[in-house]
Amino acid sequence: MARPDKYVGLNNEVNGGMTTIGKIIRDARVFGLIGETETCEGWNFAGVDGLLDKVNKEWDKYGCLVSNLPPELFEKHQSIHGQAIEDAKAAGWCGEAETDDEK
Repeated sequence: MARPDKYVGLNNEVNGGMTTIGKIIRDARVFGLIGETETCEGWNFAGVDGLLDKVNKEWDKYGCLVSNLPPELFEKHQSIHGQAIEDAKAAGWCGEAETDDEK
């Protein structure tokens, strides 16, 4: 099976969007790098990689810690990621896949 050349979009992701790319997109929303409704559907993977670079530069400003975000960004982070977790759980995601190797 050939690897796709375009990203399926956050709303079409497996596991309710609880993937590495999904986290990049949500973080990009937190930092205002993309609009809060942008799903990146149809983006080529070079575009996703470019977004990752921008997100990483933003996180570097705060030592890569949510607790170091200024209040406005912290609240935005909690809202965006909290809603994503609720939506993913409603879609059947439970988070066990992310911790299976910790047993």
